[in-house]
Amino acid sequence: MSKLVYLVLALATSACNTEGGSGVPSTQGSVAAPAVPQAVVAQAVPAAPSQPDIKTAWTVALGSPDHTTLVAAVKAADLVEVLASPGGVYTVFAPTNAAFDKLPKGTVDDLLKPEKKPDLRKVLQHHVGIPVMATREMKEGGTLQMADGAKVTFHVKDGKVTVEGANILASIPTANGIVYVVDAVLLPASK
Repeated sequence: MSKLVYLVLALATSACNTEGGSGVPSTQGSVAAPAVPQAVVAQAVPAAPSQPDIKTAWTVALGSPDHTTLVAAVKAADLVEVLASPGGVYTVFAPTNAAFDKLPKGTVDDLLKPEKKPDLRKVLQHHVGIPVMATREMKEGGTLQMADGAKVTFHVKDGKVTVEGANILASIPTANGIVYVVDAVLLPASK
C-alpha cells in the first residue's frame, strides 16, 4: 500500500472514529496575537529519527518554540504518525501557542484530558486539509475539504489570506505537504 493511500486512510479512519459534536466552546471576540517572526518559523528543525533528511509537518512543529501547545495536542490525540509520515499530500494549518491562548480559559486543558480525546482529534482534524493547497490557489470564497469532513473558507483582502478568520503568518513546504502558521485555532462547527 502506498504511503499516500495509507495517509488518506489514516486520516479518514481518524475522522470516522470521532464522536459527534466538538464540545469546544466558540470563541467570543478577538484578541490580536503577536506576529510570529519569519526567522523563528522557518528555522532549521530537527530531523525525524527514522529518516534524517526529511522535513515533515511533525518536525516543523517540533522545531518551533511557538508550537509547543500544538505538539502536546497532537501527541495527546495520537496523531503524530500522520504528521510524521513523509509523502503525504495535505495542507496543515498550525496554530501558534498565542492562538491557543485566545481560546476561553481552560479549553486546552480540558481537551488534553484522556476522556476528551475524540473531541481533540476532531479539532486537530479540522486543521488538516486534503490535498496540498498553495497560497496562490486560495481565492476569495474558496474552500478546502478538511480531514474531519467539514470545509474551511478562504478570504483575501489586500493580498493577505485568511482561513476561517485566522491570518496565515507563514508557509513552510515539507515532504508531506505545506504547513501554514496561523494566529487562531480553527474550530469545527458544533452539530
